[in-house]
Amino acid sequence: MTPTEEQVIALGGIFEAALQVDKLARTGQYSEGPVACLVKSIFERSPDDVIEIYGGSHHQIRHGIQSLEAMLERDMAGLKREALRYVMNILALERQLAKRDDMLQVLGQRLDQVSNQIEHFGLLHNNVMAGLGSTYQDTLSTLRMRIQVHGDMRYLQQPDTANQIRALLLSGIRSARLWRQLGGHRWQLLIARGKLLGATRNLLHG
Repeated sequence: MTPTEEQVIALGGIFEAALQVDKLARTGQYSEGPVACLVKSIFERSPDDVIEIYGGSHHQIRHGIQSLEAMLERDMAGLKREALRYVMNILALERQLAKRDDMLQVLGQRLDQVSNQIEHFGLLHNNVMAGLGSTYQDTLSTLRMRIQVHGDMRYLQQPDTANQIRALLLSGIRSARLWRQLGGHRWQLLIARGKLLGATRNLLHG
């Protein structure tokens, strides 16, 4: 896998998280396979390679990579506007987090605690989602940049759905950190669009 393809995988993780947030906010439902993959990625802190973070394959974040392809192609019909806004917000929020070593330390400690819950309850249990949700609220929600999620208030006002959304935003931040660690910058989405698009097509259709 080329370095650009690794960046595409990380971006695909951000886009998949944004798509699932949008779906949850509008319908109260999520796709279990992709969400399990994304939640698990939060706890993959020292993988052997990038693809391992997403379970060894890009299958579960494929829709995210397809959305990235639509954005790079400027295919407005294939783009979900709200999801794209979440992607850009996640990238901006991660940049703020990167400057806060104290918050990164707290995040690590809190995720260790949630990791213990997974052993007892299972990955997508409401208790685990509540743990991730409160971790997000106590850390990332306190930064200057706040992500406003739009959707159906019947779902957004349900505590379980709110926790699931925050857990997914946290997974998006994890992928955004990975993207930056792989040399990713926001300007690349404009300047290196052709290179990223080639790598995206290669992963999807190659």
